[in-house]
Amino acid sequence: MSAPVFLSDGAADARPGGVIAVTGDEARHAVTVQRRAVGEAIEVVDGAGQRATGEIVEAGPDRMLVRVERVSRDDDPAVVLVQALAKGGRDEQAVESSVELGATRIVPWAASRSIVQWRGPKADKARAKWQSLAAAATKQSRRALLPAVDPLVTTAELVRRVREAVADGDRVLVLHESATRGLATLTWDESPGAVWLVVGPEGGISDDELAALADSGAEVVVLGPHVLRASTAGPAAMAALAVARGHWSTTGAADDPADGGIR
Repeated sequence: MSAPVFLSDGAADARPGGVIAVTGDEARHAVTVQRRAVGEAIEVVDGAGQRATGEIVEAGPDRMLVRVERVSRDDDPAVVLVQALAKGGRDEQAVESSVELGATRIVPWAASRSIVQWRGPKADKARAKWQSLAAAATKQSRRALLPAVDPLVTTAELVRRVREAVADGDRVLVLHESATRGLATLTWDESPGAVWLVVGPEGGISDDELAALADSGAEVVVLGPHVLRASTAGPAAMAALAVARGHWSTTGAADDPADGGIR
């Protein structure tokens, strides 16, 4: 079984033989909640891809010290999830599962058919909750990269971002049941650009939004023969994408953490 993962900025400068101090809520969760003790092997990540593997040498309610044995770096392929706001917590479910499946950035989208609205102080609170879910999913899936949650975008802002992303070499895929091309049929090269997955709300992406995104360079694709909920479309696309691009395998970081593959 792989070692548990905890977040700390100290992992950024970790060196074999050095000591990392994990403090605050993260230390309390490790020592008080999970009852991690001296001598246990754990991993400390900085949220930017750096991973330090070592052993707990001191465990207190507010501070845990870890002696570093080795340092490696994850190299997750860039995948941006654009998730429309959805009711019933389905957008939150999508964020959590998509991070576990490899999302490296999350963009909340106020689509025209989104019933849920983020306004005023609610927007900051909701975004913070998404970020908290992303952090929990990062540790659950033993990842070293903590995806950032961007501020909420309108459709006009998303269209502008898509146009800029495509111009920079990214590939933007909009999931929609009307598409004739399946995501699994796409071909992939070694382009270093990110892949964006755009998922609509429970009422779907409107015709006007779909046309605007396509005009901006996005590709409209379908996942399969069935219509998925807002909570499952993004994660399903993340998994299909990882398989199609060959990013899921039993080799790589599992054999040598320095290789930077999927753990």
